[in-house]
Amino acid sequence: MSSATTPTVAVLYQALAPPTYDGVSKPPKPGGYRDSGSDIAYTLSRTGIPVLTPVEAPDPANENHWCFPDTEEGILSAVGKGATHLWANTVLFAAHPLQTSSLLDACESSLKVVGQPPQCFDMYDDKSFLNDALRRRGLRFPRSWTVYDPLLVTPTSQRDSDKNLPTVLALIPESDYPLVAKPVRGRGSHGVKICYTRADLAEHVSGLFDESPRVLVEEYLSGEEGTVTVLPPSMCSNEPTDCAGHKALPPVVRFNHVDGIAPYSGKVAVTANSHAVSAVARDADPAYADIMKQCEAVGDLLHATAPLRIDIRRFAPRSPFALFDINMKPNITGPGRPGRDDQASLMSLAASELGWEYSTFLQYVLGTAQPLRNLRQYISPLLE
Repeated sequence: MSSATTPTVAVLYQALAPPTYDGVSKPPKPGGYRDSGSDIAYTLSRTGIPVLTPVEAPDPANENHWCFPDTEEGILSAVGKGATHLWANTVLFAAHPLQTSSLLDACESSLKVVGQPPQCFDMYDDKSFLNDALRRRGLRFPRSWTVYDPLLVTPTSQRDSDKNLPTVLALIPESDYPLVAKPVRGRGSHGVKICYTRADLAEHVSGLFDESPRVLVEEYLSGEEGTVTVLPPSMCSNEPTDCAGHKALPPVVRFNHVDGIAPYSGKVAVTANSHAVSAVARDADPAYADIMKQCEAVGDLLHATAPLRIDIRRFAPRSPFALFDINMKPNITGPGRPGRDDQASLMSLAASELGWEYSTFLQYVLGTAQPLRNLRQYISPLLE
């Protein structure tokens, strides 16, 4: 970025718990993304970009020194210190202060935000809604069923009444197993399990009902798993291509699964079980180019204003890939701070295949910042 456009950045962490939607909530991340927020703030500060912090002399090893809480008070504190850009490294929602605070009205045109529109999270974090909406628009997903606990949900139509767990279990033939069951609003691999029999599925789904009255059941994809990072256009001069739309970075493939599921990165560093697909490998297998185009279409369809990380998996070895999870708030950790050398994220691994260092990737993402007014006025294209 040129000196004339150098921003003053404050990074926000998750201090506010997401709301509950029809009895379903997204589990907050322990620490509220302060680890990745501190990685972002520290690394940007090392590139010469002014970064504001809650304390005068932040310790690189202390993640409490680098980020502001995403409460109204925390946001106003950052703006009062002179922030021109807020990096919303948190889970947003329609009632979030970034959307609703009248005290931000006066600066909503000048204040820029790295993040998705708060209003979109309410619907897009619902995996059942989003996957079905994108499937109807021609994108490739596994077959799925949304089931609910009949003791907790009152059906509003005959179609809903057919989604209760006993009915769905009776409809799925044994030949369709194994299946995957997971919360409709989940985080990472929390609550995700491969179920090999009807009894196994019934037991796992019944257990998930303790935290969510609705559960997503999907066809199990047995082939290679990976992720694709999708970036919106950026004002940063390090843009990888001249493009007006969203662009996919090289896929990152996952391995060393635990019980068929990629483990949560907070337990196993992604550098231990993931690597970017080389240009040679991508050229040799057209399935990679195909799924990258599918992922770019997701970014374009949603009008995404910040990076997406889309999880993909082949139906079987050497088959095409399917999309199976759209992450609106992906992890964006990276090396730099003391003790963080192995903390590359799936997104930074993808960027490294382009020759980008973590700092270069962050500068690109910073260039995707939108005026707060734009994010507040977002209307979902899926409702049109």
